[in-house]
Amino acid sequence: MNNMSETIKGIVFDVQRSSLHDGPGIRTSVFLKGCPLRCIWCHNPESQSGKPELYYMAMRCMLCGGCVAACPYGCHKIEAEVHTIDRTRCTVCGKCAQACMAGALEIKGREMTVDDVMADVSADRAYYARSGGGITVTGGEPMAQFGFTLALFERCAAEGIHTCMETCGFAPTENFRRIMELTNLFLFDYKATGGAHKELTGVDHALILKNLDMILCEGGSVILRCPMVPGINDTDEHLRAIAGLEDRYPTIQGIEIMAYHNMGVSKAARVGRQACLEELNNSSEEQKALWLEKLRSFGAKKATIG
Repeated sequence: MNNMSETIKGIVFDVQRSSLHDGPGIRTSVFLKGCPLRCIWCHNPESQSGKPELYYMAMRCMLCGGCVAACPYGCHKIEAEVHTIDRTRCTVCGKCAQACMAGALEIKGREMTVDDVMADVSADRAYYARSGGGITVTGGEPMAQFGFTLALFERCAAEGIHTCMETCGFAPTENFRRIMELTNLFLFDYKATGGAHKELTGVDHALILKNLDMILCEGGSVILRCPMVPGINDTDEHLRAIAGLEDRYPTIQGIEIMAYHNMGVSKAARVGRQACLEELNNSSEEQKALWLEKLRSFGAKKATIG
């Protein structure tokens, strides 16, 4: 049967089954490529570009030279037991990854139809039914591939599968309005307050706050997710603003403080990028406790450490 689910395609960089941290119950998390933000703490830098990318894990490389022989564009060199990649030549053809027996090279991002994704999602329907789980579309930014996300959620709604979207909130308001009735839960990011938002993410937060207001005022379900980075965005101004959102919107279901971890540093190198916070350590338990204490002192009753 020829329908949208067979023809519309998205660029997906990962599908994780049995996820327990991306919404209620046991979930299948679908990670889409492409994001309009450039958060300096990004923990999925391989999701920023909307296109497939070559991903190189140096710790697996055996320096066998298979990639050198396979690449038609001369992107790979091994000299003095050092493997270098000229990414300016790379067309992401994937021949080097196919030749890499050690699994040091892979392509992050592949075209998938809605049917392709649903084959993974539907396999765990029994787990969703028992646990109250479902599908979570994340990224990257799901709204950056709006047509695909909309078609996927339409299919899930037709099949009675709970839908959750993790979003930075930076997309046309009308698109959020169109997809809201198909989205059972938004995990909505609130990353910084005031001018710091543009400094730290590359975009102003006016549209983000407008979309949050629309979703909540029109009956959408929201858990606020707040990435917290020590010494970067954990100011009293920002913590007070988070508490203020709970006060303004009493229907917010919860506030999850997402403590910084530095896994994005190594992942950035694997796609040929320089991480911004290379020297920053993971958040300590003391820092997490202090954030929670301050939030509660500012009146946030629904805040937890995610």
